[in-house]
Amino acid sequence: MPSIAAPVRDPAPMLEATLAEWGGTTDLWIFGYGSLIWRPDFDYAERRPAKVHGWHRALKMWSRVNRGTPECPGLVFGMLSGGSCHGMAYRIERKLVPQIMPPLWQREMVLGVYDPRWVTCQTPQGPVRALAFTLSRRSPSHAGVLPDAEYRRIFSEAAGIYGTTLDYAQATYDELQRMGIDDQALGRLLALAPRPGADEGPR
Repeated sequence: MPSIAAPVRDPAPMLEATLAEWGGTTDLWIFGYGSLIWRPDFDYAERRPAKVHGWHRALKMWSRVNRGTPECPGLVFGMLSGGSCHGMAYRIERKLVPQIMPPLWQREMVLGVYDPRWVTCQTPQGPVRALAFTLSRRSPSHAGVLPDAEYRRIFSEAAGIYGTTLDYAQATYDELQRMGIDDQALGRLLALAPRPGADEGPR
């Protein structure tokens, strides 16, 4: 039986602190840049294409539950400092926040790896302040620079409770394409993935 990944930090007090920072006087915005753009799994009142400056999407966070296991870690996206990031901003009605945030927290913060942070999202209707799940380069879950061969292996082998790393990365790329966003760095990584019937030798 596979072992269970240990939390980096207790996510419960982090949720309490985040809700305290929100304050409860307005609707709450969430910025999604990975699976949240194609599978939010919560009721939202509005969504807008959004861009955040000062952060970028990177497939550089080890996943030992959602898209991998402790024995065979996968990767998920983290939002790292520097550059800019296109995604989707969701507005949650204030009255629904108490019922929506706990399951969302369980999904995104199961091991307490992300650093929840309030960011400014530029949207077609104007800027909004939104909660984003960012990743510190100092985190033990930050994968750093990986060789192409390691990405190829992870795409071939890693899977967790929500499916494979490859399916997750491909679904994100496809949704970004539908939004008119060409994430060239992600496209290059996906080109490394072995495909059925293709030559899987070194490239």
